[in-house]
This record gives sequence, C-alpha cells and structure tokens, in this order.
Amino acid sequence: MGRRQEPTARQARLGRELRRLREAAGLKATEAAGLLGVNSVQMSHIESGISGVSEQRLRRLAANYACTDAELVDALVAMATDRSRGWWEEYRGVLPAAYLDLAELDHHATFRHDVAITHVPGLFQTEDYARSLFGYMNPEFPEDEVALRVEHRMKRRVVIEGATPIPYETVIHEAALRIRVAGRAATQVQLRRILELSELEHITVQVIPFTHEDFAGAGSTMVHSGGSLPQLDTVVRDAPHGTAFVDSEAQLEHFRTLFRRVRGEALPPKQSRDLINQLAKEL
Repeated sequence: MGRRQEPTARQARLGRELRRLREAAGLKATEAAGLLGVNSVQMSHIESGISGVSEQRLRRLAANYACTDAELVDALVAMATDRSRGWWEEYRGVLPAAYLDLAELDHHATFRHDVAITHVPGLFQTEDYARSLFGYMNPEFPEDEVALRVEHRMKRRVVIEGATPIPYETVIHEAALRIRVAGRAATQVQLRRILELSELEHITVQVIPFTHEDFAGAGSTMVHSGGSLPQLDTVVRDAPHGTAFVDSEAQLEHFRTLFRRVRGEALPPKQSRDLINQLAKEL
C-alpha cells in the first residue's frame, strides 16, 4: 500500500495497536518485518500509520504474535480495511487535521462520556456560543475562518442528533453554565438547548453545583470516546500543543475511574435539569 503524507489519528492508532501486539509477543520490528517480507523501514511505516496494511498481512502478524483475541483482531481488520469517506473529508486541507480526527472519532464511537468544567460541551453548543468561543480564542481569524469552525462543530452534532445517535453522558460544572460566553440572551438559549437534549433517552446530563463542598476535579475536563472494544477506547484532552489523543490501557483505565468519580459527585439527572432550568430563569 502507498505511503500517506499525514495519517489520520485512526490510522496512527491502528499502527500503535499493531506495535503493542508485537511488543507483547517479545518480537523486534526487524523480526516482524521478516514475517511480511518487508524491510524495517516499511515495518516502521506500518506501525506509525504512514503505510496501510492488508487484512491478510494483519492476520498473519496477529497469528505470529500469538494473539488469541479474535474480537480484537477482527476490530483491527475493520480499521485497516475501512475505506469510507465521511462528511468531514470536505474540510481536509481547509481546517487543521485535529478537527477531522475528532469528527472521525465521533463517527466510529460506540458511546461518549464528557466532563466539562468551564465551557458547555461542544456537542451541546449553539452556533452563537461556538462562534463566540472560536472568535475569542482566535482573534486574528477573519470571519470566514471562524464560520468554518462553527459549521464543522455544528455538523459534529450528528453523532447525538442523527438517525443513529450514540449513548452520550456528560457531567457539566455549574461554572460552565453560568459563564456568559455569548451574552445574556444567547446564554439563555444555550441553557434551553441543554435542557431539551437532556430529555432524550440516549442522553444523560448531570451537573456539579457550586454548593458541592468537596470537588477538586477542576482539571477533569475530557472526552472519552468508546471504541468497538474497550481496549480501543480513546480519551481526548486539550493540551498546550493542541489536541491530545490518549489510548494506552493504563491511561484509559485512569480516565474511566476519573469519570465514574466525577459522575458520582454530580447531581442526579432530574435535579440537574432543575438547576439548569433555574439558571435559565435567572437570566
């Protein structure tokens, strides 16, 4: 298969999973390359997502790695052979790659768990809210650049509002609900939107109120996207250098535990809706 100039996050993830299987088998990259009849550079390209891998070659590697997890192998094959092009492809070369990677991650997710401390979760944001955020964070952007990012964010909502929505749970701190990102009227519309979405069967919204006296999780903001198998989950976090995709098993388990803890400290869904409704009425 040909080389890619810039592998997507999903393609790079496949490569990392293959490397993990090899390392678990105690094989060197040169030994794995020999199994496929390629050189070490080509093997490195496969494990970094720069080069694709066929189903036949992937299954040969898995067999020689003594991987007995048939479900995992099948899931990796599905990743390797997926040739679908989603709606986000129209933004390739127009928006940064991370925007496309996030949309692709949404598309393949089996569930999503969010923790939001200072801003309303992206999938809940109205156009006015998103426009204010992007405009403030990128004051040098012309209006059309901001509009592109807002348009992309609105299209990402298909994952919870489309024909086949995924289960979605989010924990939002009261701070995110009170901050008037886009002014009083727009904030009220934003809160009403959250209330409307919280009534849907596949969506669960919980709020951590200011009155909670023992919450030290201000740095808990995250997006946890479910994979076809738990070991293929991904956590997305904002980092100083940009968007970070976390997928090591130890880190995934850490964030699963963190989400359960934060969710356990939040108000139940009904009380959360009552609080959001109260905040909307106060505006």
